[in-house]
Amino acid sequence: MTLRVLIDMNLSPSWVEVLREAGFEAKHWSQLGAHNAPDSELFAWARENEYIVFTHDLDFGAMLNATQAESPSVFQIRTDDVSPAALAPRTIELLQRFTPQLLSGALIVVDEMRERVRILPLGSGLR
Repeated sequence: MTLRVLIDMNLSPSWVEVLREAGFEAKHWSQLGAHNAPDSELFAWARENEYIVFTHDLDFGAMLNATQAESPSVFQIRTDDVSPAALAPRTIELLQRFTPQLLSGALIVVDEMRERVRILPLGSGLR
């Protein structure tokens, strides 16, 4: 199954083409909803349409924790430079490597040096 990626408003729409060229289905939230829509709306759309959320926003991890949700998966970047020029190779490699976890339900947090994978619902422990 191809990983479907919903790119949050806090990331550039240029990520869509980068991810599509790497073989993923990708949509930017600006194509689907209001730019000022609450995170819960984007979260619900991703869950209903079987997309993972690609974001720079810490709120999605908090939402997963608060709701004990099993989906959608969230791929969260925690770096200063979130441009495709800076992050595309690493992002693509990690999305490919962790596709099974993302399809099953996971929160993946990535910074400059490492990545952490937590299986959903949160509270089930680090894997």
